[in-house]
Amino acid sequence: MKTIKRLSALTLILIAMVSCQNSNATHQESNQDHPAKTASSGDLKVEKGDHVPSDLVCMVNDAYMGKEQIAVPVGEKIYYGCCDMCKERIPKDAAVRKAIDPHTMHEVDKASAYIVMIGDNGDVAYFESKATYDDFLEKNK
Repeated sequence: MKTIKRLSALTLILIAMVSCQNSNATHQESNQDHPAKTASSGDLKVEKGDHVPSDLVCMVNDAYMGKEQIAVPVGEKIYYGCCDMCKERIPKDAAVRKAIDPHTMHEVDKASAYIVMIGDNGDVAYFESKATYDDFLEKNK
């Protein structure tokens, strides 16, 4: 049963990625020439399975963008978007501020999630914590 739930979560992630594919592709094309950077670590090559800093993720497209994104405060939390459309949508659409942890199947607030690159094209997944991600890896060896 847990395997079915995990597959369902991954299916939902894939559906979300496909539905945003056109928008995401446009944003990624405009960001291809920007090296991945974080404020504290300088140049950083992010690969599948790596933790991704939240400020480098468009939380509407669920995609690693390779550069710092637009900070969008909602209450006491900060979300990130890649464009004006995202900046407007994040405060209005609670659904884009949430995700499902593929391991625990619990709802996760993207502002506090442990974000991991899951695809070769910048696709990300949101975990409750590093511990749940590590457990996910251990159980899916």
